[in-house]
Amino acid sequence: MRVIVVLVTGLALSGCVTQVVSTIVTAPVKVVSKTVDVMTTSQDEADRNRGRQARKAEDD
Repeated sequence: MRVIVVLVTGLALSGCVTQVVSTIVTAPVKVVSKTVDVMTTSQDEADRNRGRQARKAEDD
């Protein structure tokens, strides 16, 4: 009986362990990706900023 309980518990925990390891492994990639996104300007953001500057110049 103990062997069955140990095996079932082991199988149940292996999924949790896999998920934790997956989260730990992908965390640095997500941090770097977010940092690059914050530090760079996309084409949409550049277009929006140019539009704001143009409207501001028209108002002055």
